[in-house]
Amino acid sequence: MSLIKRNGNTFPAFPALFDDFFGRELFNWGNNNFSSTSTTVPAVNINETADAFEVEVAAPGMEKKDFNITLNGNLLTISSTKEQQEEKKEKNYTRREFSYQSFQRSFELAKDVVDEDKINARYENGLLHLTIPKKEEAKQKGPRTIQVA
Repeated sequence: MSLIKRNGNTFPAFPALFDDFFGRELFNWGNNNFSSTSTTVPAVNINETADAFEVEVAAPGMEKKDFNITLNGNLLTISSTKEQQEEKKEKNYTRREFSYQSFQRSFELAKDVVDEDKINARYENGLLHLTIPKKEEAKQKGPRTIQVA
């Protein structure tokens, strides 16, 4: 067994392995989609094109009525709340199950870049798609030739 020195103390090398192992989630070591309260936060992809920003939020199992999208000043907030309840009654027992899931993601938009009146959203195949168009003056223009005088 090799020994390593930490902060002036000598410890066996493998307790760090145990600290690392027990400090992680057992079956989900690399997942960063959990908040500090162990609730899921959906993954978000943001793609910038010449004309717009395209946002994709991974939210499978949801319906479009579950989403609330607000724009307050230049803060775009996407949130969702979904509750599900099921009750089954038999002669000897009652089984009641329920689940609740929610999330909220906020993004600060540049006021001078986006056309906030033309933002649109759609939900299909487990993905919430938002298109945030750019203002005309912020759109990328193609290359132009400058004549030398």
